[in-house]
Amino acid sequence: MQGLTGKVAFVTGGAAGVGYAVVDRLLSEGARVAIVDKDEAALLRAAAAFKNCLTFAVDVMDEAQVQAAVAGTIAKLGSVDILVNNVGRTRYETFNDLDVERWRAELDLNLTASYIVARTILPGMVERGSGAIVNVASVNALFNVGNPAYSAAKAGLLQFTRQLAVDYGPHGIRSNAVLPATIRTAGTWDWRIKEQPEVLDTLRKWYPLGRIAEPEEIASAIIFLASSEASFVNGASLVVDGGLTAGNAQMSREISGGKA
Repeated sequence: MQGLTGKVAFVTGGAAGVGYAVVDRLLSEGARVAIVDKDEAALLRAAAAFKNCLTFAVDVMDEAQVQAAVAGTIAKLGSVDILVNNVGRTRYETFNDLDVERWRAELDLNLTASYIVARTILPGMVERGSGAIVNVASVNALFNVGNPAYSAAKAGLLQFTRQLAVDYGPHGIRSNAVLPATIRTAGTWDWRIKEQPEVLDTLRKWYPLGRIAEPEEIASAIIFLASSEASFVNGASLVVDGGLTAGNAQMSREISGGKA
């Protein structure tokens, strides 16, 4: 990818899953990286694997902690050129699973946290007149597949991305979103896998490509949007879902009597 060498990237949720794959790709493309994660054990493992990275144990819903991590990154690396808002998780599958506290917690983690981090980093980007923000949303933002609070938050993240694109585009800052579908990462599915170990494999029947995504495939889309290869891409929502939202493959097969 063009335009990543020497750039400084700030990756939230960077110690595992998609975030880990993003960090790996950024480093391979010559970027310098600050990894931000709440999971201190995962952060230690990432620090051991990526010896040249900065690491910060941060709750991204805590503005003071975010500000300290951004200030530490700028002090040691000079700037933040790329922000990857990757933090996100859901646990509550149905509306009946939710109470007000759980609803607010999921909106905070999956939407408000991205606002807090972007709000902290944007002034420096504005001062330099350049920057790239990639928000990791979800296909849940587009249609109903359960997880109502998470889905509402991710839909809000798409509008937040468009708002940033319009407001900060004149300052040379591009803002885009990636919308993955199911990804083979333990962190997202660990609680479900304990109850239903085969759950990830059973999902593949819904995907036209016949499988779910690997973290590296989502990372590739994120890296593209962060790079100068996407220099005129701003306010976009890039769906990376193996064709899931293109149509209901299982329904099509059943309607056609099992024929492809």
